Amino acid sequence: MSSEPLPSATGAPAALSPLPSPGPLPALWLAVALSMGAAVSLGITRFAYALLLPPMREDLGWTYTLAGAMNTVNALGYLLGALATPWLLQRVAPGKVLVVGSVLASVFMGLSGFFVEAAPLLLQRLLAGVASALVFIAGGLLAARLGAHAAGQGGLLLGLYYGGTGWGISLSALLVPAVLGAASPPHAWTWAWWALAIACAGATAVLLWPARRLRTLAAPAPVATPFNLQHPPARVSWRALAPALLGYGLFGVGYIGYMTFVVALLREQGASAVAVTWFYALLGLAVLLSSRIWAGLLDRARGGQALALLNGLLGVATVLPALTSAWPVVLGSGLLFGGVFLSVVASTTALVRHNLPQVLWASGISAFTIVFAAGQIVGPTVVGWIADGPGGLARGLVFSACALWAGAVVASRQKPL
Repeated sequence: MSSEPLPSATGAPAALSPLPSPGPLPALWLAVALSMGAAVSLGITRFAYALLLPPMREDLGWTYTLAGAMNTVNALGYLLGALATPWLLQRVAPGKVLVVGSVLASVFMGLSGFFVEAAPLLLQRLLAGVASALVFIAGGLLAARLGAHAAGQGGLLLGLYYGGTGWGISLSALLVPAVLGAASPPHAWTWAWWALAIACAGATAVLLWPARRLRTLAAPAPVATPFNLQHPPARVSWRALAPALLGYGLFGVGYIGYMTFVVALLREQGASAVAVTWFYALLGLAVLLSSRIWAGLLDRARGGQALALLNGLLGVATVLPALTSAWPVVLGSGLLFGGVFLSVVASTTALVRHNLPQVLWASGISAFTIVFAAGQIVGPTVVGWIADGPGGLARGLVFSACALWAGAVVASRQKPL
């Protein structure tokens, strides 16, 4: 059964017996622990693949199109999971969805190390995408609920949750090269999949605490707004959120090309394994710091301003490695990208929290997750297809940057509801 309040006859949440909200310090620790869900769902399950792409492509003779298709089917699975999650959250407590999804993601990551044929690897990436969507949406809902109980800290707590992706990226950057260096060929990359699965299992163990603690946290009482003064809407007004949704979809198209292929581009440009490790680890560290950098903006921006600004900055970070291989510029690209891209995700949750009643938060977060996943389905295969032609990976990243800039222009049209 779900831990969400049952709707009353008017559609508003029924009264709940008051339960104590977490204090400021416990709320921060809960958000940090909850961020392990983002570490699993995106940091490891999605983005660690960029480190495995070069050795897998070399070992298995893949084209860039096939290499990109691995993340395309992962995004397809993510979309399927995002479509199913709202239905699931009406029947199962979000904490249970979070933990079970994380367990499944760990299993599917481990299974990827047992195959060398493209078809079963594509299937494992698809299933891992489904599981990661369950984790990411359930965790985002719990983070939004936690933020509603911590006055003045909503943006920071959301940023801490989404910034947890940085833990997964940095851990992957340290773990994967070390395992590849220690494992014996052929197929040394299979050991890296197993090591990542163990890391996911460890993060899942951490998630047990916030899942239990937030199960007993009362959902915030609905605040009187134009949406719920009389009869709250049964559905989100998609037309009213169309600019933000489209801008976020273009973000999905653009950012995933960078996160899928930037390591391969650096290797093509002659970067050493140590340099790539530093690049990816520092990118993950920047993701962690981004929660503090953009917290104030997420609390203030009630329309599409945050989404537009962050998309624009992300486009700059994406195009830099395509223009030059100068190491200071490339490293700056990684730091800027890491300092921005997960805050784009957090900005949409903040937009939902600012503009929709609490009863519609799950639907709103799921809607943005769906367009995010749809964009990610397009991005990797298109960039891979471009990379197989003249201009290579550099031209593919130019395409990604243009998609991000287009998303910034569209998102700037979003007005507060």
